Amino acid sequence: MRLNRIHQIAIIIIVIGVFSGCSKKFDLKPSDGIIRNNFWQTKEQVRAAVIGCYAALMGDPDGGKSLAETLFTWGELRGDMITAALGTKAEDLEIMNVNTQATNTITDWRPVYKIINYCNTVLDYAPSVLDKDKTFTQATLNGYIAEAKTIRALMYFYLARSFGAVPLKLISTSSDEEIVQIAKSSQQDVFNQVLKDLNEAEPMAVLSYGNQATDKGRITRYTINTIQADVYLWMEKYPEAIAACDKVILSKKFGLIANSTAWFTTLFRNGNSAESIFEIEFDQQKLNVFYNMLGVSTRRFEASNKVMDQIYTTEVNFFTNALDLRSDGASVRAQDNVIWKYIGHNATDMINADGSYTHWFFYRYADVLLMKAEALAQVPGRGQEALDLLTLIRQRAGAPESTNNAPDITNADQLSLFILDERARELAFEGKRWYDVLRYSKKNNYQNIAYLQDFASSLVPANSVRTVQAKMLDHNSHYFPIYIYELQTNKQLIQNPFYQ
Repeated sequence: MRLNRIHQIAIIIIVIGVFSGCSKKFDLKPSDGIIRNNFWQTKEQVRAAVIGCYAALMGDPDGGKSLAETLFTWGELRGDMITAALGTKAEDLEIMNVNTQATNTITDWRPVYKIINYCNTVLDYAPSVLDKDKTFTQATLNGYIAEAKTIRALMYFYLARSFGAVPLKLISTSSDEEIVQIAKSSQQDVFNQVLKDLNEAEPMAVLSYGNQATDKGRITRYTINTIQADVYLWMEKYPEAIAACDKVILSKKFGLIANSTAWFTTLFRNGNSAESIFEIEFDQQKLNVFYNMLGVSTRRFEASNKVMDQIYTTEVNFFTNALDLRSDGASVRAQDNVIWKYIGHNATDMINADGSYTHWFFYRYADVLLMKAEALAQVPGRGQEALDLLTLIRQRAGAPESTNNAPDITNADQLSLFILDERARELAFEGKRWYDVLRYSKKNNYQNIAYLQDFASSLVPANSVRTVQAKMLDHNSHYFPIYIYELQTNKQLIQNPFYQ
């Protein structure tokens, strides 16, 4: 869903004028009376409000931290694929050293809750337009409701995986008088609401908007199915995860971009490819944060040595006589560990500052195949199917034999570890690493807690290893603390147990 400059300006005006908020929690309000009296009169206004939700994914209209930066740091700082660089902040190091404090602004969840409130506002007020605009149809309204519910569900999915229990707010805040303080709901209750939203949205969502760019930048039914699969995996509902993946796979609307010299440019730099399922479509008018974060000499993060040494390796594929397609010149620049995925123009040339519009991917088809493989590995008798999907991913990438774990297809844990390693290679720096590691470790009532202990211990100095290993035994340590500002402004909130 590319937005031209005039359209973007109009959307930002709408987001600021209709959804702008004061400094209080969950406010995101318009001036009193605007929603009820001057807006929500026509189908065009409903559409503009929905597009405003997508605009908020691209960047906070109030000038706050962007969602892409939030999701990158939440998913990667606790992982093993990035390391400190010249521009690393003290609060980055806190998280990287497994010592997060409640004063750390990275744990500020307001960018996510702002988007949730935009969605809630659409859900609360859009239905009333049916009575005011006789050209507005129920089918069109249903499509908009599906989009708002799905974006809200996706945001809550991130929150629950990052913080555990969080406030579950399902109505909008449109004025100071409507601001309420809300206690946390359990992680399970949040996941249940996420699935409820997705299941209600699925039959109402469109299959296509009629053009590829819009299909990749807005919610379709296949987006919903993909998020469902991810949620089911987290909840260890493997048959349901497989069924959700199959809805995407059997649609025949998606595929892996073939291994070629144009692979990087087609998939990542240009975006909107046949492999994409849902992405934030930055452009020259709306740049992302990654050039300044990853491309300049004072960059904030670099790839860890482990990325090339162990995750991809420097071995070449026997048949192609080349490195893994996803390694040097794709995910990373091997010579200096620059994270390349968001700042490369192609495999060799870096973008300029005004070219920082590589898209942020929530999901792509390779992720669906890997999620299905992960679920299949847990179903007795279906290990070969899981391995076949992995082989498909690896063959596209030209992965060398040195990264082939050769798992026993009857051994679910061996298969799961192979899949976890392959997800690191395929989805490097896409904000998924920590969630993947935690999902593997907590499976079957944390049967793999030792893996998480070793994983976390590898991230910290030697004198901190024992402390970190002890921390990991407390499951509450796997989630962020609630940011101190939220505790000060919402007296119903209680700090997460590990940080009390």
